[in-house]
Amino acid sequence: MSEQDLFGASDAPDTMTRPLAVRMRPRTLDEVIGQRHVLGEGSPLRRLANPASKGSLTAPSSIILFGPPGVGKTTLATIVASQSGRTFEELSAVTSGVKDVRDVLARAHERLVARGQETVLFIDEVHRFSKSQQDALLPAVENRDVTFIGATTENPSFSVIKPLLSRSVVVKLESLEPDELTELVTRALDDDRGLKGEVKASDAAIADIVRMAGGDARKSLTILEAAAGAVTHDEQRKKGARRPIITPEIVAKVMDTATVRYDKDGDDHYDVISAFIKSMRGSDPDAAIHYLARMLKAGEDPRFIARRIMIAAAEEVGMAAPQILQVTVAAAQAVALIGMPEARIILAEATIAVATAPKSNASYMAINEALADVDAGRIGAVPLYLRNAPTKLMKEWGNHEGYRYAHDWPGAVAPQEYLPAELRGTEYYHPNDRGYEHEVSQRLDRIRQILHSQDMSGTNSSGN
Repeated sequence: MSEQDLFGASDAPDTMTRPLAVRMRPRTLDEVIGQRHVLGEGSPLRRLANPASKGSLTAPSSIILFGPPGVGKTTLATIVASQSGRTFEELSAVTSGVKDVRDVLARAHERLVARGQETVLFIDEVHRFSKSQQDALLPAVENRDVTFIGATTENPSFSVIKPLLSRSVVVKLESLEPDELTELVTRALDDDRGLKGEVKASDAAIADIVRMAGGDARKSLTILEAAAGAVTHDEQRKKGARRPIITPEIVAKVMDTATVRYDKDGDDHYDVISAFIKSMRGSDPDAAIHYLARMLKAGEDPRFIARRIMIAAAEEVGMAAPQILQVTVAAAQAVALIGMPEARIILAEATIAVATAPKSNASYMAINEALADVDAGRIGAVPLYLRNAPTKLMKEWGNHEGYRYAHDWPGAVAPQEYLPAELRGTEYYHPNDRGYEHEVSQRLDRIRQILHSQDMSGTNSSGN
């Protein structure tokens, strides 16, 4: 397959009708903008792109490119094939089945045996392959009939079968930085494969394109191409006029709003909700509201968000401001009753309430420590005087005998141990000095002194 077929990047007239993002695809690894962290000397992609890697047992036989859309996964695969001199075969996991995989593998094996020609098999969206489809790849990967390169926007730890994952080098690609996208857009304006300098763009317009692209190289070029089309086809432009200029107004005309990159079933979902929770925990209402807005804009279920806010109220705020849990429960109920778009206001109020409240995870830590003891078998028998005694026989066993009814004692606190004997003296709850919990802490110190005192005189009661 020729370089022109691979990249659509020839100067031939017919290729100029291809999308700008296709025409501007890099032809070598040195032309790639961004991803410096995985393209250094000695990196798996560099070694595989080296023509000397053919037939080498030290070169990777399988690579999985993991990253968001528009960061160059397909481009890198085609460059590796082109630079190394391997034949390039491509399948899409969306449209290909096991038969397609086997047909490609058979051709690759025949090519290798007959001519010694190696093959790069690129599978886009490999996470969409079923287990049986991925299993079909294993023998060819293991025998090096093909050099397998898979592309996925989902975490391969969860979307790729373990046998294939263990045979692969996972290369994590990142969204492009603003300065990298700026370089890409500027290059496309002047490059002969791009817009050939026929249009200009103001710095403000380029900044808007970069912002709207959200780290996606393909999207930045798509926006640029649409904006260039808008200014070059402007009916008001007269023959002989100066080069048309792309302005922020033109960019806004072709692009109503930046699309938020947020995959509700992938890592974006977990990353953004994680940042949302950590921002509330860290008492930063501004950051928390930002992540809330991203989730809402991307169409996240507001009921899911409300549940996470309730959990944060209990886990992060706890007894430092116990009323916050009531606020978040009411908010969740209101969200379910009202729905979007008004639910955004309720969620914002609850988010800010949690973020600005005093913080304590003492309740969270208390239950975790108690569960750890139970898991470790530190249970012990319930003291007889705390046991229920609804029948005569159970009373004869000694159940309830000696129980001290708290309300018969000053302050409703009786000197009495409640934990099983082998756990006495254990303290799970350690209140801090923030918010309401400061008062709880002072009161609890006095209560624990009474509970663990040796004074066993007093009134017994039949209270339950």
